[in-house]
Amino acid sequence: MTCIYLSTISRLLLCDEYSYFIWIQKEAIYGLTEVSRDEIRDARLVANPGCYPTSIQLPLVPLIKANLIELRNIIIDAKSGVSGAGRGAKEANLYTEIAEGIHSYGITKHRHVPEIEQGLSDASHSIVTVSFTPHLMPMSRGMQSTIYVEMAPGVTIEDLYQQLRISYEDEEFVVLLEKGAIPHTRNVRGSNYCFMNVFPDRIPGRAIIISVIDNLVKGASGQALQNLNLMMGFPENMGLLYQPLFP
Repeated sequence: MTCIYLSTISRLLLCDEYSYFIWIQKEAIYGLTEVSRDEIRDARLVANPGCYPTSIQLPLVPLIKANLIELRNIIIDAKSGVSGAGRGAKEANLYTEIAEGIHSYGITKHRHVPEIEQGLSDASHSIVTVSFTPHLMPMSRGMQSTIYVEMAPGVTIEDLYQQLRISYEDEEFVVLLEKGAIPHTRNVRGSNYCFMNVFPDRIPGRAIIISVIDNLVKGASGQALQNLNLMMGFPENMGLLYQPLFP
């Protein structure tokens, strides 16, 4: 039997530190497609990543594996459309509560923090912690993660850019934009793409990474279908190039 699990329940290794949030069945393969493609092909059970973790890990994992950024002081400011909070009839999601404003939520206790830290820790083979604050935006779909990192000694912005280029130049659904181009959520709306870029911070030695996805596609069902295609031996982009939108 082949199974792709969309719930957060399957994404984390069971340990006391993370038991406050969620737990995992240990046999599941974490389904960040571009990072774990070979393992996903042979998997029976894939734990599909969350939307925030997808938008954050795709740019950070290659840089961490290449030892280009410090593992301390990683700060993530992330914003999501209302669909990221689900379809439940909750007062906080009503139009009158969401429109004409932006607000933070899940401060210090968002359920995706352990998943983000686990993925980055796996990439670095050491413990990584992050400062993560999500925000809800008055739009139906879309997600932007703005990530602030400290570069390793002697590393330049050009080094970060070239590492991301090398990591994703053959990937269909992860796009490193031209230097200086700012990713926009509208450019990935309804698609399975992740657009990203890296910029120099005005503080010497630091960099700013911007990553955008559609939280309902690359951040959820699109990546699940991409993983299923791999598991079944189908073309990886099958069913992912054209699709109607709702909402």
